Amino acid sequence: MAKSKSTTNATSAPEGQKSRRDFIVVASYAMGAVGAGAFAWPLVDQMNPAADTLALASIEVDVSKISEGQSITLKWRGKPIFIRHRTKSEIAEAAEVATADLRDPEDDGLRVQKPEYLVVLGVCTHLGCVPLGQKVGEVRGEYDGWFCPCHGSHYDSSGRIRKGPAPTNLEVPPYTFLSDQVIRIG
Repeated sequence: MAKSKSTTNATSAPEGQKSRRDFIVVASYAMGAVGAGAFAWPLVDQMNPAADTLALASIEVDVSKISEGQSITLKWRGKPIFIRHRTKSEIAEAAEVATADLRDPEDDGLRVQKPEYLVVLGVCTHLGCVPLGQKVGEVRGEYDGWFCPCHGSHYDSSGRIRKGPAPTNLEVPPYTFLSDQVIRIG
């Protein structure tokens, strides 16, 4: 049996059919990806927070009822927030501190929007305890701010770490003054 010279390889196809096959493969992959996305989207979307949880993402606080020298504690996103209406002497003490002497150097003016009101997250930056100093008669530490009794961290009246194992200052949450008396946190 002799092979004829006119026979062609059965696996090769004309150039037009090859590009049509490639298009069909790419189109089927694309449709598969769209289908997978349509299937996965509801599963991912259900992990978003509910509307009632998003409503707690920001709170408004009337600070006009906080007298000078008084502090209040409230909850925001399940964490305590300390708002202190600072006295003139507390403001002056916080402004006089040389930031070069601080472990976490931060000027008092950068931590407050209005000098008389300090808003900080009431969680010690060492191990997440809630420092003392909000209530009348509680230990406020050596720097007249807050004191974490768990491991001895002392914060000043600007919420800056001054002594103890805490590595950073008390965190300042995002907040804005809506008016002279109303703060929105979050």
